[in-house]
Amino acid sequence: MNPNYGAILSADQDSRVAAGTVHTFDALRSHDVNRKSKGQHLADKQSIGIRGYIADTLALLLFFTTTGIINERFIAGMSWDQVFQARLIGGALMVPVGRPYGVWRDWMMRHAKGTRLSRLFWDSVSLMSFQVPIYAGIIASSGASGMGLLRGVLGAAVMMCVLGRPYGAFLNWVRGLFSLPPGGEKPMPVNS
Repeated sequence: MNPNYGAILSADQDSRVAAGTVHTFDALRSHDVNRKSKGQHLADKQSIGIRGYIADTLALLLFFTTTGIINERFIAGMSWDQVFQARLIGGALMVPVGRPYGVWRDWMMRHAKGTRLSRLFWDSVSLMSFQVPIYAGIIASSGASGMGLLRGVLGAAVMMCVLGRPYGAFLNWVRGLFSLPPGGEKPMPVNS
């Protein structure tokens, strides 16, 4: 057997090299690498989706459990038992609502210009338009009624206007802890 067998091309192989058919293996190997990178890209998107869900939900739970207690007890005048019940219901509702709100906010924030006033406005509008109706249902189902319910909803609307930008900044900070982009700049996938 010739030790240089691999280096010697027959006339037939030489013509195939010229025609480009010998490079088929390289093309298949390149396709396999591309498929792996696409598969990795899909895994990255899923990872971002899961991290986005966790980050958005955690931020909502931490921020609005604290502010909800303040509003319910000291503005709406609810008893501590009613506050506790509202926070239990609120916590249970925040888990499925955290990520959809994050996506809603990202969409709303795309309207914001680069100015502080514009970010303040769009953060407040997105928070109030999404959360106030949910909050009204929470405190109503927890026992608030009549003027207490009205004061609670109005208090929440004012709080959402005031807290829109601080919550937006807090949400972006929590997203940063999860290595995610801030909202309104790059859309994060919704899938989890």
